[in-house]
Amino acid sequence: MNPVFNCGNQVLESIMEHEKCSKSQAKTKTIALFERVKLPSPSSIYHQYPHQLSGGQKQRVMIAMAMSCNPSLLICDEPTTALDVSVQKTILELIKELQIETGMGVLFITHDLGLVGEIADRSVVMLKGRIVEQGNTSDLFKQPQHPYTEGLLACRPVLHKKGERLPTIGDFLGEEHELLEKRNHKSLTAEASAKVTEIRNQKENVDDSESKETLIQVQDLSVWFPTRKNFFGKTLGYVKAVDQVRFEVFKGETLGLVGESGCGKTTLGRALLQLIKPTAGSIIFNGNDLVKMKPSELRILRREIQIIFQDPYSSLNPRITIGEAIAEPLEVHELVNGKSDRKKQVMQLLEQVNLSGGLFNRYPHEFSGGQRQRIVIARALALNPTFVVCDESVSALDVSVQAQVLNLLNDLKKEFGFTVIFISHDLSVVHYLSDRIMVMNKGRIEEIGQAEQVYYNPTSAYTKKLIGSIPGLPL
Repeated sequence: MNPVFNCGNQVLESIMEHEKCSKSQAKTKTIALFERVKLPSPSSIYHQYPHQLSGGQKQRVMIAMAMSCNPSLLICDEPTTALDVSVQKTILELIKELQIETGMGVLFITHDLGLVGEIADRSVVMLKGRIVEQGNTSDLFKQPQHPYTEGLLACRPVLHKKGERLPTIGDFLGEEHELLEKRNHKSLTAEASAKVTEIRNQKENVDDSESKETLIQVQDLSVWFPTRKNFFGKTLGYVKAVDQVRFEVFKGETLGLVGESGCGKTTLGRALLQLIKPTAGSIIFNGNDLVKMKPSELRILRREIQIIFQDPYSSLNPRITIGEAIAEPLEVHELVNGKSDRKKQVMQLLEQVNLSGGLFNRYPHEFSGGQRQRIVIARALALNPTFVVCDESVSALDVSVQAQVLNLLNDLKKEFGFTVIFISHDLSVVHYLSDRIMVMNKGRIEEIGQAEQVYYNPTSAYTKKLIGSIPGLPL
C-alpha cells in the first residue's frame, strides 16, 4: 500500500480506472467494499492512512482493492505470512466467504503447509521453477510422491518433540531413491498423528523451576505510550503496551513469548534490553536493576544482552559487508584487538552458523533470507552474550529454511549456553523450541507454564483460542 495516500483513495483509484463511474459513486462502492471485508467503521477507515491500521486491517483493505472489479480469479500471494494465528484465521475465513459468495477461483500462494491443508482443494508443489507434484490436497498430504513434498511435510516443528533435530529438505532430496523404496505406501498423516500422540504422552510436565537459578526477575514492569495531549502538553491518554507484568527467566532456559499482534510482545522484549525505557517497574539482571543503571553502565552490560531482529533484510546495513557487520560489536566493545584478529574471529563465527568464512567480503543483498538470518545470529553471538531475545526470528522463513534455523539455534544454545526469550506468534514453533511458554494479551501476562502444559492443557480461554486458530494442527 502507498503510505502517501489514504486507504479509501487507493481503492477508489482502482475502481475509477476500470469502471465508468463518478468519484462519488466510486467512494460509495469503496465504503461498501470495506463493509464487505468486515472492516470496523468503514467510513472512518476510508480517510485513514496505512500506518494507522493494524496488519489484519491493512490486509482487509488489500482484499477490498483486489475485489473492487469483481475478479474471476483472486491471486493471494502470502497474504497471511506476517499475521498472528487469530488474525490469520479471520482472513482465511473472509477469503473463503468471498469465494463462496462470488464463485471466483482462488490461487493461494504460501510456504505454510498448515494453511494449504486448511484452505486448498488442490495443491501444486514447486521446486526450482518446476512443478514436482500436484493433486488433491488430502491425497498429497497422506501419500506424497516426491521426496521434496515429503520433506516439506516432515520438517514442521509440530511433528517433533522439543530438542529433536528437525529434518531438512536436504535430508530428503539427497536420498531420493532410498526414500521412495522405504515409503511402502504408508500414510504420512497416520504416522504424523501417531508421533504427535507419542509426544503428548511424554512426561515433560514436571515443573522444576524451584531448582533453577534466576537470571532475570521482572517486577511490575509497564511501558505506556502517550496518545493524546492537551494544549498545555499534558498527556490525556496512554496506550498500555506492557502493563504491570511480573515473571522470571531462569538461567539456560528458553522462554517462549506468544500472543496476537499488538499484545506487547516486542515492546516487552525491547524493554528488557533497555532499547525502550519502561514507564515503571524493575528488571533485575544478575542482581542489577537495568532500569536504574546509567548509560555508561548499560554500555558495558550490552555485551551480555543481545537481540536477533525479526527482519533479516532490514537489520543488516546494505552498505557494509557482512564481515564488517559482525566485526563491528567486537571493535566497539574492544574485545578483539587488531583487524586481522577480528577477521579471524568473524570467520570462525560464520563457520559456527554453517556459513563459509570465505563470505566475509560479501554484501547482504548477495544472500538468501535464511542465510541473512544466520548472519544476524552470528552478529548477536559475536560478544558471547548471556541473554538473547529472538524477536520473530523465523516468521518470514519457509518451513525448510525455518527448520535449518531452529536446528542452528538449538545447536548454538548447547554450545554457548545462553538464555533465550523466543518471541513469536507461531505457537507450534514456540512449543518445539521452548522450556516454558508465556502468553500475553493486551499488555498483560495471560498464562505462563511448562511448554507441554500450556500447549496441550491451557487454562486460559485466550490461550485456547490461540491454539484453536493454528491451521492444520494434527490432533
